[in-house]
Amino acid sequence: MIEFNRVSKRYPGGREALLDINFKVEAGEMLFLTGHSGAGKSTLLKMIPLIERPSGGEIIVDGRALNKYKRRQVPQLRRDIGIIFQDSKLLADRNVFDNVALPLLVSGDNHPRDVGRRVRAALDKVGLLKREHDFPIQLSGGEQQRVGIARAVVNRPKVLLADEPTGNLDPELSREIMSLFEQFNQVGVTVLVASHDLELISSMRKRMLILRGGRLLADERGAM
Repeated sequence: MIEFNRVSKRYPGGREALLDINFKVEAGEMLFLTGHSGAGKSTLLKMIPLIERPSGGEIIVDGRALNKYKRRQVPQLRRDIGIIFQDSKLLADRNVFDNVALPLLVSGDNHPRDVGRRVRAALDKVGLLKREHDFPIQLSGGEQQRVGIARAVVNRPKVLLADEPTGNLDPELSREIMSLFEQFNQVGVTVLVASHDLELISSMRKRMLILRGGRLLADERGAM
C-alpha cells in the first residue's frame, strides 16, 4: 500500500529532514512511526498525501508513483487517505455534524442523503452520534479528537495517517484512541500512527519504524 524508496527531504537552507528512507507497508497493516522530537516523523507522514514532496527518491501509494502527480491530481489522491492531527483542527463555528461532513462536501459528488448517512455512521463508530449538534467548545479534548477521527474516516479511506493523535490526552484516553485505530485496521484500513509515546505503542505489539536524525534507525516487528 505504501512504499518509500531512498526518500530524502531537504528544506531551504540545507536542513536534511529525512535521509535515504526505505520501507514498505502492506495493505491492511497497522504500524507505528516513532522517534524523538525533530526525528522526521511528521515530515514523513506529510509526504504520503503530498502535503510535502520529497527532494529525492520515490514514494508509491496504492501502486501509484507520487512523483508523477500534478497539483490538480492531488485531491483525488487524498480522497483515499484520512489524516488525523494532534490538534484535531475542528472548525469552531461549525457543529460536530458539519465538521465531519466537510470532506464529503468538499468532494462535491455526494447526495445530501448519503452525506447524512455516512456522517452518522462515522460518528457512531467513535461513540459520538448523540453529540452531532454540539460545537467543539462543548466537547472534551478526547471527544474533539474522536470527531477528528470520524472526519478522517467518513470518506472510507484505504489509508489512515495519525500524527501524534494522543499527544494532548491522558493515558486512559490515549488507549481508547488507539483502540479505535485497531478497530478500523480490523476492517482492512491501512493505519500508520506517529507517536513518541514508546510505552503505549510498545503495548500495542505492532510493527515500529524508529527514526533518529532523519534516518530510519530500525524496523521492528511487534511480538504477537
